[in-house]
Amino acid sequence: MSKDLAARPESALGRFWRKWRFHLNILLILIPLGFMPRYFAETALFRGDRGLGQRVVGDIQVGPWSLKLAELKERGPELDGASGYMKSFNAELCKACARRVKATYLRIGKPRSLRAAGVIFFGSAHRLGAGLPVPKNTPVDAQLWITMEGWDGAVHQAAIPLAEASPRTVEWLQAQAGR
Repeated sequence: MSKDLAARPESALGRFWRKWRFHLNILLILIPLGFMPRYFAETALFRGDRGLGQRVVGDIQVGPWSLKLAELKERGPELDGASGYMKSFNAELCKACARRVKATYLRIGKPRSLRAAGVIFFGSAHRLGAGLPVPKNTPVDAQLWITMEGWDGAVHQAAIPLAEASPRTVEWLQAQAGR
C-alpha cells in the first residue's frame, strides 16, 4: 500500500503548498504588523499619553471652575446598539477645582433640573470620560451643556455650541436632516 501512495503524482495544490508554505506563513505574521501603528496610537489615546483626545476645546469656564473638553475621536456619532447614536467626550478639570467638584455632567440642550443634567463623566479628575447620546433629530445649532456639582452643594452650568465642541457631529446631523 505504501508503494501506491508513493507512486501517485502530486496534485497542483500539493506542489503549490510545498513550494510556498514558508512564504505564506511569513505573510501571516506580517499582515498583523501592518495594523500595529494604529493599535498603538489608539492605546496611547485611551491611556492619556496623547492628551485628552483628537480635538480639544480650550478651557471652558463653569462658574468658579473650569475644564478642558475633547472629542475622543474626531468623527460623527457611532451606533451603539439599543442606546442609539453615541459620541464620546473626555474632560479634564482644572487643578484647583479637582477636589471641590463632586460630579460633572454633559447634555445636549439645557437641563430642566439636576436630575436631568445628562450623562455623568466618570474617571479621575485628570481624565474624565462620557458617552453622550445624540438623537438624530437634534438641531444643528444645539448647545452642549456642562453641569458641575460641588461637594458644598453648589451647581454651576455653562453652554458651548455643539459646532465648537464637535464639528463632525454637526456634519452628521446635517446629513441626517437631508435623509
